[in-house]
Amino acid sequence: MLRSLIELKPRDVPLRVALRNTAAVVLPLALGLATGHVGAGLGIAAGALNTMFTDQPGPYRLRMQRMLLTALAAGLSAFVGSLLGGHAVLLVFAALVWGVGGGLLVALGPDAARAGLTSVILLVIAASQSRTPGESFAAGALIFGGGMLQMLFAIAAWPLQRYRPERHALAQICRQLGASARNLPDSSQAPPVTQALLDVEGLLHGSHRARGEIMQTFRVLAELVERVRRELLVIGDLRAQLADDEAKATLGRTLEYAARVLDALATALERGTAPLAGSAAMEGLDATVEALRLQARVDGTPSTMPRTLAIAVARAQGLAGQLRAMLRNANFAGSRGELRAQLAEALLPRALRPRSALATLRANIGLSSVAFRHALRCGVCVSLAVAVERLSGIEHGYWIPMTIAIVLKPDFAGTFQFGLLRVAGTLLGLVLTTALVHYAFGDAWEELALLALLCIGFRMLVTMHYGLGVMMLTGIVVILLAFDGISPGETMIARGAATAIGSAVALLAYALWPTWEHRRVRPALAAMLDAYRSYFSTLLADDLPARIAARSVARSARTNAQASLDRLRGEPRPDRRLLTFAEGVFANANRFVRASMSLEAALQDAHDLPERAALAAFSARIETRLAALAATLREESPNAPEDNDDLRADERSVAERLGATADEHRARLAAEVIETFDRMTDSIDTLAHVVAQAERDLRRET
Repeated sequence: MLRSLIELKPRDVPLRVALRNTAAVVLPLALGLATGHVGAGLGIAAGALNTMFTDQPGPYRLRMQRMLLTALAAGLSAFVGSLLGGHAVLLVFAALVWGVGGGLLVALGPDAARAGLTSVILLVIAASQSRTPGESFAAGALIFGGGMLQMLFAIAAWPLQRYRPERHALAQICRQLGASARNLPDSSQAPPVTQALLDVEGLLHGSHRARGEIMQTFRVLAELVERVRRELLVIGDLRAQLADDEAKATLGRTLEYAARVLDALATALERGTAPLAGSAAMEGLDATVEALRLQARVDGTPSTMPRTLAIAVARAQGLAGQLRAMLRNANFAGSRGELRAQLAEALLPRALRPRSALATLRANIGLSSVAFRHALRCGVCVSLAVAVERLSGIEHGYWIPMTIAIVLKPDFAGTFQFGLLRVAGTLLGLVLTTALVHYAFGDAWEELALLALLCIGFRMLVTMHYGLGVMMLTGIVVILLAFDGISPGETMIARGAATAIGSAVALLAYALWPTWEHRRVRPALAAMLDAYRSYFSTLLADDLPARIAARSVARSARTNAQASLDRLRGEPRPDRRLLTFAEGVFANANRFVRASMSLEAALQDAHDLPERAALAAFSARIETRLAALAATLREESPNAPEDNDDLRADERSVAERLGATADEHRARLAAEVIETFDRMTDSIDTLAHVVAQAERDLRRET
């Protein structure tokens, strides 16, 4: 946990985004200074600052809707807060409503959660000054106007770069796949670029996707990316099994050339140009694949080397084919070919489309929901803090409920981390910015230049390290208040004390009514197993839309299970036995899904699969076993599946039937299928052992 306080995450906000966000904050204030309307400039700048968070990657239509709704919520919050500033009882009730509503928005994802947090903060800050209805409306309108300005800056390139988000999302996946090809994870780890693929699915198939014929080409590229990803994972697993050092080295060179092709594709997608640089890398890839094929043959006849090398040759040839298809389709406007015709209507089925926001919120109404517990915790704490600061008359007391809203998170690790970093960042920001404004920057334009630098730093650093981001944000607030006539030096101690009090209250509230992850990690793992089972069940069926849907659900379930594990690790004195058990289930489940992806790669071009009835029967056995394991994890089944089940015997029987074919092509395909079913059986048997051992330990303790 302490390590997370100093860890720097990769920067994910480009400089151009930070510059346009800063321009939307600084330019209105500069215009207000120049024309003598500083108050209006401050209101618009504050609105732009609050909407800054929702300038996130995605289709322009979705970005516009997200930022517009955030601006509306911010303007409404400022209006209500200003209107109720002189009515303590009504303000406390409004704080309760805003706190519960804003907290519940975490169920809709991080973007909605940011909008909810912003609304609570603006309600509290606006209520610090009592205004007339007309003045309150003007304050809300200025805040809304600042959000609209930020939105216009964010979508200004829409007419000129209509498909830029889609191009850059695919380019990001290509770069990540290139890096993965150079350093493939082992079979117990989750397949790479999961989140990036989920983002692309939202871009290409979501309700806010861009329209136009070119989108069909993007969908072709996305499907090719998925196939390349599978081939890379299979080749990585096969390379680890090869005993021949020369063949292993050749396969390594194949992966390096594949990485170069992917890098060239990423560059072409980012620039919107043809991937000419990928042609040379493709020639090298073809040469290494041919060398690998020759190593697998002796005197022109199939080699007696282990079947792993023959499978590796077939998969390397498949990888080269997918990359050639990507190079052909990467020149968007001129894309042609059979793949585009086949996938022109590759829209996700209705079952995959996100549920409506209202349905999601309705499903989270209940004490069993993490989001609802967080919402109640947030609403009660914020409203009580507002009541206390109003009754006590604490100077700048609104910083206490504001800090509580910022620090409180749905999990303990997040609350603890944000609390400590909030205090440290706020104190450092107060001291440094107050000193600079008081001693170094006496002119308003100099302070405006410092504000611009802090805005850029805040936008780029807040996702890298929350403490550094808070330090920058505190400096921004100090300067904005200075423009409003509030001296930084006079309020520094009061704000620092209020921040410490608010953070302490947030931690105390979580300690009094915690939401511990140890009760939720098993259901999350069970949901992941069910999702993996659903994906596996589509592999022998000729239903591409259903497979795409199941694949997407499996990725989301894996992401949720990983997040649950991370939260469990961050809890104070976590249950080490439970953590070890959960990590074992997660690792072996990933071994299973990696083997499933290998099976999908083997079957994608196989139209004459031997012994299909036997394979279907064995697949049904695997599904039954996974369903039983998931039920045990949910504690729906009183008995854990025994790890001495006869699944291995069934697998050997299927392997014997598949291996009896004399046709060379069918024999190669059968070898791949046998190898993947062997890996699946091993991973499921290990899963059953891990779950059964945990259940036996639990029965002994009780």
